[in-house]
Amino acid sequence: MEDTVTTNVIKRNGEEVHFDRAKIVNAITKANGNVERIHQMNPYQIEAIADTIAEQVQETPHAVNVEDIQDMVETSIMEMRGYEVAQKYVRYRYRRELKRKSNTTDNGILALLDHINEEVNQENSNKNPVINSTQRDYMAGEVSKDLSKRVLLPEEIVRAHEEGIIHFHDTDYFAQKEHNCDLINLEDMLQNGTVISETMIEKPHSFFTACNVTTQIVAQVASNQYGGQSFTLAHLAPFVDISRQKLRKNVIAERTECGEALDEDIINRVTERRLREEVKSGIQTIQYQLITLMTCNGQAPFVTVFMYLDEVPEGRTRDDLAMIIEEVMLQRMQGVKNEKGVWITPAFPKLIYVLDEDNITEGSKYWHLTELAAKCTAKRMVPDYISAKIMKELKKGEVYPCMGCRSFLTVEDSQMLPNGRHKFYGRFNQGVVTINLVDVACSSEGDMDRFWQILDERLELCHRALRCRHERLLGTISDVAPILWQNGALARLKKGETIDKLLYNGYSTISLGYAGLYEMCMRMLGKSHTDPEAKPFALKVMQRLNDKCKEWREAENISYSVYGTPMESTTYKFAKCLQKRFGIIPGVTDKNYITNSYHVHVSEKIDAFSKLKFEAEFQKLSPGGAISYIEVPNMQTNIPAVLSVMQFIYNNIMYAELNTKSDFCEKCGYDGEIKIVEDEAGKLVWECPNCGNRDQNKLFVARRTCGYIGTQFWNQGRTQEIRDRVLHL
Repeated sequence: MEDTVTTNVIKRNGEEVHFDRAKIVNAITKANGNVERIHQMNPYQIEAIADTIAEQVQETPHAVNVEDIQDMVETSIMEMRGYEVAQKYVRYRYRRELKRKSNTTDNGILALLDHINEEVNQENSNKNPVINSTQRDYMAGEVSKDLSKRVLLPEEIVRAHEEGIIHFHDTDYFAQKEHNCDLINLEDMLQNGTVISETMIEKPHSFFTACNVTTQIVAQVASNQYGGQSFTLAHLAPFVDISRQKLRKNVIAERTECGEALDEDIINRVTERRLREEVKSGIQTIQYQLITLMTCNGQAPFVTVFMYLDEVPEGRTRDDLAMIIEEVMLQRMQGVKNEKGVWITPAFPKLIYVLDEDNITEGSKYWHLTELAAKCTAKRMVPDYISAKIMKELKKGEVYPCMGCRSFLTVEDSQMLPNGRHKFYGRFNQGVVTINLVDVACSSEGDMDRFWQILDERLELCHRALRCRHERLLGTISDVAPILWQNGALARLKKGETIDKLLYNGYSTISLGYAGLYEMCMRMLGKSHTDPEAKPFALKVMQRLNDKCKEWREAENISYSVYGTPMESTTYKFAKCLQKRFGIIPGVTDKNYITNSYHVHVSEKIDAFSKLKFEAEFQKLSPGGAISYIEVPNMQTNIPAVLSVMQFIYNNIMYAELNTKSDFCEKCGYDGEIKIVEDEAGKLVWECPNCGNRDQNKLFVARRTCGYIGTQFWNQGRTQEIRDRVLHL
């Protein structure tokens, strides 16, 4: 049989290569040569085994792990009655395994340095794996993963993680005792001063300086944790009037020196004009510094900027905040120039605009900002939207930002401020463990009693894994990250003091993630969770997750919360593990991805308003984090439709976004949608429909992947998911 198998093999170092039949023949021949002649197999038997394995690999609809192929070899030799040869083969394999285990990181590190580890290459759509700082971070990550799996984590957690039963997130940072997401207390740091790199930073005396300090804070925070972070523009708003008073004094001094009349109207107009220029410069500083900053992990900070008018008192401060918000959106709408001088869509900072009574209807005071937000979303995919109306219903009257793209603090066990309000700024998330709901359904083989039994067992497994995350942080001293624990970003602890008290009493959350609600329903009931017959089951499962979190929270005083996991590389990993464990089940395991959290499947035809209304019910049951989206075409010439969606969001769902496209081909200048096609080997690649360019280095593609925008391309699973998306509007 000729070597015509096109299915790929995943090597131990993560590299994906074409199946090579000759390697099977060589391996068996070596083992065969090490036994007495009387027990040797003949060349025809060896060729027959290679043919059998090639056929098995060809019939497998996904890339096969090298260990699976070795298992096939052992079985096939035994079936040929080559017992002595099989024994030699098993011993050789065992010796190789022992040698590999003596240092499990070598292959992984060398593979990422040579850019051949497919998982690492496209693990994060906002990291360029070629850059030295990214590779340095990945190298440290490989060591952390190795330590975590061999030493720090219980064997049952590691095994469940590797089999895709659960996902223990961010093992590449677990050894370092780092945590996930932050909600920066920028107000405390700006008003009361902070310390950055052992340098005292006092309260800024202008808006521009406050913006500069903010970017330094963001960079420092990003280098001391591994998730997203958020800050609010409301904390910058008071500095606008500080600059106004300062500029006004200068205008009066200049006019006095020049002998000009101190006309109040002229002084005010000149002051406001200069103030507007300073606001423009300050926002430009934030935008460009955050985009061009590269933290120690080789990427721009994952930062979200919150824009909520009613977060500051009505009057001048609120109008100043409106001026800042307007400038942020004007600059974001323009975009940034890439190295070729082309205006493109930056991935960060992510923007969130809060819809409220004073900006949601035509004629309301800040309607002009909402119109501007609609235009910005249509062109640059942000801002995303929070409904103050719905959030107040779900969060005990509070409106506050997420930590990063979607991780929300819970209100039930929240910290309180002296004024009787809930405390949000300065709090954080300890980490995430995600349960694969599809695996629960497949393991139960459709039996409902068995499903609930397995679900409870898996949730306890997640609970033990989350305890590992929590206990890893216990005992951490504040000195490890002064910007976070000592200098105001999260707390003002003393030197040498541990962060332990911040891990209890609702100060921080810890997240039970979940994935694949749609596929779970398909396996158990043969219907999507949008079907009236399947929806109650899906809601009941979500309620079970919440009940478990409540049970753990009450027993341990740790704020467990249900979190709609923003899976990027994990969606591919879960899909591959499911295919390996259960084969191809139509509508369940037949894709290279599974559905994020509670979302309607990307290929399901449903209109935008029905989707948002449906998902709003599930968002309520995901209090630790969730975001919904609708997929839309280019909306730049249909702003009224965008505004209609925004008004629907305000009345129906807490947190949602519009997914559009923002692409560019450097080869021919095409700025329409770059398409996904299959290449000759069956791999999904991006192609310019105008000139056929497939060079990723000469294509700019921006797509919403997990609540944030990705721009460095994606793994095969996520790419297939993006290709399968249908429009909702």
